[in-house]
Amino acid sequence: MPPYALLHRDGADHVEVLTGHVVTVATLAEIPPDDTLALIPYRQITERGFDCVDDDAPLECLVITGRERKPLSAYPPGEVTVTGGGFDIDDDAYAEIVTEVLRDEIGRGEGSNFVIHRVYEATMDGDAEQAFGRLLHGEQGAYWTFLVHTGTRTLVGASPERHVSVLDGLTMMNPISGTFRHSEGGGLLDFLRDPKEVEELLMVLDEELKMMAVVAEHGGQVVGPYLKQMAHLTHTEYLLAGRGSLDVREVLRETMFAPTVTGSPIENACRVIARHERRGRGYYGGVLALLGHDEAGRPTLDAPILIRTAEISPTGALRVPVGATLVRHSTPAGEVAETHTKAAGILAALGVRPPASSSGPPPEIDTAEVRRELTNRNTDLARFWLDERAPALSTFAGRSVAIVDAEDTFTAMLAHQLRSLGLRVTLTSYRNVGLLDADLVIVGPGPGDPGNPGDPKMAYLRGLTTGLLAAGRPVLGVCLGHQILSGLLGLPLHRRDAPYQGVAQDIDLFGRPRKVGFYSSFTARSGDDRLISPYGPVEIARDPADGSVHALRGPGFAGVQFHPESVLSRDGIAVLHDLLPPLLARAISPANIG
Repeated sequence: MPPYALLHRDGADHVEVLTGHVVTVATLAEIPPDDTLALIPYRQITERGFDCVDDDAPLECLVITGRERKPLSAYPPGEVTVTGGGFDIDDDAYAEIVTEVLRDEIGRGEGSNFVIHRVYEATMDGDAEQAFGRLLHGEQGAYWTFLVHTGTRTLVGASPERHVSVLDGLTMMNPISGTFRHSEGGGLLDFLRDPKEVEELLMVLDEELKMMAVVAEHGGQVVGPYLKQMAHLTHTEYLLAGRGSLDVREVLRETMFAPTVTGSPIENACRVIARHERRGRGYYGGVLALLGHDEAGRPTLDAPILIRTAEISPTGALRVPVGATLVRHSTPAGEVAETHTKAAGILAALGVRPPASSSGPPPEIDTAEVRRELTNRNTDLARFWLDERAPALSTFAGRSVAIVDAEDTFTAMLAHQLRSLGLRVTLTSYRNVGLLDADLVIVGPGPGDPGNPGDPKMAYLRGLTTGLLAAGRPVLGVCLGHQILSGLLGLPLHRRDAPYQGVAQDIDLFGRPRKVGFYSSFTARSGDDRLISPYGPVEIARDPADGSVHALRGPGFAGVQFHPESVLSRDGIAVLHDLLPPLLARAISPANIG
């Protein structure tokens, strides 16, 4: 059978039929930019220099030469036979992996959340178009329902999630997280109030805001949250939007891949996935990307995430990869159940599981109480990311900041905040820091144990910060940078008993109440509000219960354990207004430090 694709996009009354020929390319930059449907595997993440178990899954492109529309009735549900089904990793083994990730990765500061997948494997006898028809008529709320046949492989899916789209110069992303299973006890309102589900969505929102900070000129504006109701489950979601001018293939590259299928921070999440999965992902977590141009000749992109998708080989081997997002509140049993639920939509279409109707009717989502719960989620979020972005202020006009990124692109969000205050900002990786020609240096956040003597990143950051302090250069540490600074000032570092990943907290910041967001498993501690350090007196804002240091400041330096740039930090901009003036007032000529 020649290559072709069937696409149904949310709300459409027809199916798009695409035909053409397939080319295989090595990189995203080689994807033909017009009238192309690209099947992008997870292994493409290596283009960003990130780790993965390379399974050689090809980047295949359907170069479109024919298009037509057909009514939905042209693809009725059909019959297929599936035999020998089961997960490649059984429930007990998957639960053990969940336990290891919670203990060894989130617990040790390697990140705030991680997605670990497993695969339902079986043999299918039947027509893929019949399975497509069953999904088309049996699922609901999918962003795309699709069938893609490249000649060597066939994918059939109903993805709920737009990864990224570009239309009329507007770039949009659509983070979805939190899962309410219709078959379970408890109500929708209980789900909406569940801290685990709330924090899970806000963490992926922060992570996709990091991506939008790179691909949109002024970062992303947050709209929502909303509910996305499907046949077996209901998700919560936000929409992010921002103006950008990048080539759409570069947009795809900078957004590989969604935190809802990887974790955060992304670079270290890829390391964690490789450590614990120990096998390739194929196309799970990748994207299906439709590239083209509008009537005015402007580039367009529409790309759903490849989840809730069945991969069918020419011999009938069936694979349905699914994953669960592991956060500090996760339980092994809960995440095992989530993978079963996420597989249910595809498996029901193939006749392996009972249809959604047997689980009872879906919940009523358009009620005043539901709308109120959703609206309340934004009450303590940062208005900087929710409101229309105002022109840059002149608060610090003419002053400059250099941000050193330690493998967490929260720094891209911080750069947008600083530019909104009138600062000139440069951003560089800790791997290639040269002349820090700026009035202020920010040593930024990143994963890992700040006290690990064998970690070359930590050794470099300690050397960099020591050089800045010794030279009298103004320096601000954020999260990991704050921990490094704290250690050099003589404060002991401790691993928290429970990770502070994705936690919003009210704190006393040098006499002012502030709501801020934390992403950390380590903290400095102090028994006093004052410290005499080798670099001068230090004022400390700390938790009165256990002495955890929230922030510190001294002559020409300051540090914050939290993230003022996070959407969780309602008072993030106010914190920067408080901390920056005394630091910038001490700026001296830059030195060659790095």
